[in-house]
Amino acid sequence: MRAFIRAFVVLALFCVPLGAQSPSVPPPTPAPQGRTLTLTQAEAIALKNNPQITIGKLRALVARQYVREARSALLPTAYLSVTAVDANPGSRIAAGGLNNPVLFPRAAAGATVGQLITDFGRSTNLLASSESQAKAEDQNAAATTAQIILAVDHAFYIVLETKALVSVAGQTVDARQLLVDKVQALTDAKLKSEIDLSFTKVDLARGKLLLLEAKNNYETSLAGLSAILGYPDEQDFQLLEEPAAIVPPALDVLPLIQLALQQRPEVLALQQEVQATQKFSSAEHDLWRPTVSALGVVGESPVRDPHIPNWYGAVGVNINIPLFNGLLYNARAKAADLQSDVSRQKLADLKNNIARDVRNSWQDTNRAYERLSVTQQLREQASLAFDLAQARYNLGLGSIVEFSQADLQKTEADIADTDAKYQFQLSQIVLRYVTATPR
Repeated sequence: MRAFIRAFVVLALFCVPLGAQSPSVPPPTPAPQGRTLTLTQAEAIALKNNPQITIGKLRALVARQYVREARSALLPTAYLSVTAVDANPGSRIAAGGLNNPVLFPRAAAGATVGQLITDFGRSTNLLASSESQAKAEDQNAAATTAQIILAVDHAFYIVLETKALVSVAGQTVDARQLLVDKVQALTDAKLKSEIDLSFTKVDLARGKLLLLEAKNNYETSLAGLSAILGYPDEQDFQLLEEPAAIVPPALDVLPLIQLALQQRPEVLALQQEVQATQKFSSAEHDLWRPTVSALGVVGESPVRDPHIPNWYGAVGVNINIPLFNGLLYNARAKAADLQSDVSRQKLADLKNNIARDVRNSWQDTNRAYERLSVTQQLREQASLAFDLAQARYNLGLGSIVEFSQADLQKTEADIADTDAKYQFQLSQIVLRYVTATPR
């Protein structure tokens, strides 16, 4: 009996599988504190640190494992078996079994190999469905990458715009502070009235409020950029604006729509999902087809009863033909057909939405491009009007109200021109995203 137990333990140890080590997740890239950051560098940091990028890659890896899982049905299966039985001599199973009721004391080990011969296309369709789904996940990961890059570019230019507006507001406050000091001196000398001084102080207060709001918007936008780059805290980035050529938008939107429908990863992903659901639907219909498989076993029994040979072996072929299962297969096939129809309708809806987004983005780009020249003219005219109003006021020909209005118009024109510049850049970024066109 002890020899029997030792043999069983040795055989069992050889059958224990070794565990695989899980890959470790690398730590986030340290933040580039207080240094210049270009748009290209920001995109690279986001692609390395942003959790959504990692999630997309992990989902693609999971889908590839499902492909391996589906392919395993077409490959042979083999496993080792260890069996040990201790029974009283001549004992039999009197009830509860239809197999050989004789029990023999034994310890044996053997191997079993099985191979699917054919199931008339079901496993092949399941494999094709999983491969299409894996390709769809690859495209979804690419779509996630494009969305992160869009978010980074948008946040990057928002930071640049808010910083430029801080500069405009700061210049406005400095200019109005000089004017207040000048009018204060003239008022003290009885050359200007208290009304003039009050108007200039009101304008100065408005400028300070504008500067406070601009600084707050800058800090908010900088925090948003830091979060998109994968940092939990606001980072002290010094953004470096790369010179970008002002290119007029395309004259016709139809080629852009066709380009988007051909290149957008969301469309490519849904196309793969449609193929996956179609293959899965075919596989569900194949459930009614027969399954043919082969099985072979071989082994040895070192500890055995004298009535048992020291080795055993057998081969066989098994054919399963489904006849009736409560209409389960019919329901599964119908559900798969309906899911395939759902995927096709989703693809059609996505194409319509993409065509709409491209058209709207193209119109926004045209409007932003035309706005560039208008705001530039507005800024020039407002600066000219401000200079004239300032000259008239210094000569005593104009009132403080006229000068204050010209100063307000100049500030608004400066803000509008600055905003138009960056809004055009943002509209080009969105247009490149919706058409899946690289920068």
